[in-house]
Amino acid sequence: MREVSPVHGALAGLCPRCKSKTLFDGWISFAPKCRACGLDYAAFNVGDGPAAFLILIVGAILTVAALVVDGRFAPPWWVHIVWLPVGLGLTVFGLRAGKALLLTQEYRQQAREGRIADQ
Repeated sequence: MREVSPVHGALAGLCPRCKSKTLFDGWISFAPKCRACGLDYAAFNVGDGPAAFLILIVGAILTVAALVVDGRFAPPWWVHIVWLPVGLGLTVFGLRAGKALLLTQEYRQQAREGRIADQ
């Protein structure tokens, strides 16, 4: 089995076990399981972690970019409509990469739900 970096695997949508391109079923939704090796993606808890960080990161990037463009070029107000598709693209790409990276790391670290040990 070839070794692939977690970042490359996440960006390409590769299954963390068999490295097939089967991780996603849509733009940002995971497939129920890998079509090649049968790994159950529903067993992993990605949650909203990537979305929370992404809101802050994309918001900061767009705010700074809009302020720089407005301060430097002073365009009419309607020019700033360009930030809507830019924000949407950054959000979708970032969510896809972030969710895939988190799932890959959960698989590699064998992360599972915590249990209290019997005393």
